[in-house]
Amino acid sequence: MIRSRLILKAYITYVRPILEYCSPVWSPHHKYLINKTESVQKFFTKRLPGLWDISYSKRLQLLNLQSLEYRRIFQDLMLCYQILHGCCDATIASCFVHRSDDST
Repeated sequence: MIRSRLILKAYITYVRPILEYCSPVWSPHHKYLINKTESVQKFFTKRLPGLWDISYSKRLQLLNLQSLEYRRIFQDLMLCYQILHGCCDATIASCFVHRSDDST
């Protein structure tokens, strides 16, 4: 069990930051790309001792992890909050373009 905790800590420290780096910029919106990114964490959690036959969502609960998709959405929301409240250099005007025509 101590070995599993150490391996999990190494994953959280070394692998997950690579998967989440600048995620508001590159975050995938196609389901197959979301699944491909998520497969890294699925592969890792399945290889931990005693977790190979448990569903992915149950493994995440047991390991106290969130899905990478959830974490990317959370990062997107944090960035939106920071932009709206002036907590970063980006402004709303630089992120959106107002169109004067009435087309949708």
